[in-house]
Amino acid sequence: MVAAGVPLGVLLRLCRVLLFLSQFYILSGGEQSQPLAQSIKDPGPTRTFTVVPRAAESTDIPPYVMKCPSNGLCSRLPADCVECRTNYSCVYGKPVTFDCTVKPSVTCVDQDFKSQKNFVINMTCRFCWQLPETDYECSNSTSCMTVSCPRQRYTANCTVRDHIHCLGNRTFPKMLYCNWTGGYKWSTALALSITLGGFGADRFYLGQWREGLGKLFSFGGLGIWTLIDVLLIGVGYVGPADGSLYI
Repeated sequence: MVAAGVPLGVLLRLCRVLLFLSQFYILSGGEQSQPLAQSIKDPGPTRTFTVVPRAAESTDIPPYVMKCPSNGLCSRLPADCVECRTNYSCVYGKPVTFDCTVKPSVTCVDQDFKSQKNFVINMTCRFCWQLPETDYECSNSTSCMTVSCPRQRYTANCTVRDHIHCLGNRTFPKMLYCNWTGGYKWSTALALSITLGGFGADRFYLGQWREGLGKLFSFGGLGIWTLIDVLLIGVGYVGPADGSLYI
């Protein structure tokens, strides 16, 4: 009843005012919420953390450790496993003692099976190149003639055996006589020379094919060449063509 008495123009104005107020409220509220939304979306400047890996601990095993027996007697360790304070003024050929220390990563014991780092070693005063031939190993040469006059020599690289102690460098050059074999047997060569020497079988076996052809086409030099070869092979004067020794 009351609404019916209110003029229609007033209601329209009231609706416009309410609409204007609602739009103003929405606009003012959106401007205030926008910084809030930005503050939520924008987390601010980011911080980057660089993870630096730890340096890997060195676990490399020295190469000389492979030659060193674990928990063995210190006095019997190979020369590569110890460091000794040597004295080069000792008298050659006389017994001498040196103070030695085991290298890092090497463990050894004394006579009472107690761990030991410092010990004394007994040896003979002499340089490595003065050792007997049984105490070192040398390289072989297959390019020199073993059967020649005078007998040929070659320069070999020699290395002292692990359990031998000496003064100076453990690797050294040395002049040695040519002493290698190609697999030829002296007994086989002599048997061929006696039985089939007239056909040059002995020379062919030793790799001397030119002399073998000469004996073959001359029937062993009418037997004279055959007899001479029997004597030469028997005394070892005639050997393999490659210059090696007989087995």
